[in-house]
Formats: sequence, C-alpha cells, structure tokens
Amino acid sequence: MNDNTKAVVEALLFISDRPILIDQIRKVLDHLDVGQIRTIIDELKSDYENNNRGMRIYEVAGGFQMIAAPDLGLFLKKLYKGANADRLSKPALETLAIVAYKQPITKLEIESLRNVDADAMMKGLLDKDLVRIVGRKDTPGRPRVYGTTRKFLECFGLKSLDELPKIDNINNATLPEGEVLNGPSEPAPAN
Repeated sequence: MNDNTKAVVEALLFISDRPILIDQIRKVLDHLDVGQIRTIIDELKSDYENNNRGMRIYEVAGGFQMIAAPDLGLFLKKLYKGANADRLSKPALETLAIVAYKQPITKLEIESLRNVDADAMMKGLLDKDLVRIVGRKDTPGRPRVYGTTRKFLECFGLKSLDELPKIDNINNATLPEGEVLNGPSEPAPAN
C-alpha cells in the first residue's frame, strides 16, 4: 500500500454527498481488495474518534459517509439556523413509519391504519424520495405497494432496515415534529 492510499479514501469520503460504497472506492483504488478498504475506513474512523476530531465516518445505507461529529450539533446549528432543511410533519413521519415497518404496503392499508386519507402524505414522501413504488399487489385493482428507499436509510442514519427500533422498544418515544433529515447529525454535509 502506498503512503497516500489512506488519504485518497479520506478524500473520496469527504467529497461524496451520499454514502459511498466499497465497490465505488475499489473502482478508484483497483489495487485494493474489500478487506483492505474496510481496514483503511476503520483506521480513519478510529483516527477521528480517538483524536476528538470534528468529523466522523458512519456506515449508512450500505456505504460509508463522513459527517460532522454529532456532539458538535449545537455549534453547527448556529451556522445553519436559517438554512432550508427538509422537514417532515408529524403526519408524514407517522406515514413513513408505517411504510418502514409494514412494507410492502398499499396506500389503502396505510389509510386504514391511520384512519385518514394518505394521498398528500404519500405524494410528499415520494417527492422526497423516502418511499418508492415497489410493485403491485395481486388483488383486484392491482394497487401499488410501497417501500422505503436507500435515501430513507441515509436520512435516518441506518445501515439497513434491521436497525429500525423494535416496536416493543419504542413505547411512547416520539421524534420532535419537524425532525431535520440530514442523517445522524443535523448539520449539512461538510462539502
């Protein structure tokens, strides 16, 4: 391994506005195998954490992303106080939670769980690319069925749907209305 390989991986993580996959890094550094790349990423993660740096590397949505350290959020909010961030209303968040936990699910099934029309919520979630049409149900009328997207995982800082909290563990826990959707920490990416 040459001296700048670690720096190249760090730069790739830094400039990527979405989680970068190991296969994408491998295309750039084709002399490395998956294990070597993962080792470099683990070293970088340790460097940032052990030296109390302002950045962290998280495994999100099947890839890796560099974000601001979550404990610095209060400082960074001051800078981005007026910035336009994507926010979800409480009804949209409820609808998204139903899709996440019950997918694949039809709009009618969502409406029966929420007891309200879901057209506007579904359109908004589709527009934000948090849900997608994953197929059609084999019932009369062949209604569309919905599921979450990779962007959903990215926004909520999840590696996979397996990381969703178990319903039994949630009890009365709720997210504040208008939760910012920028991953594990609220500030915008550092690029």
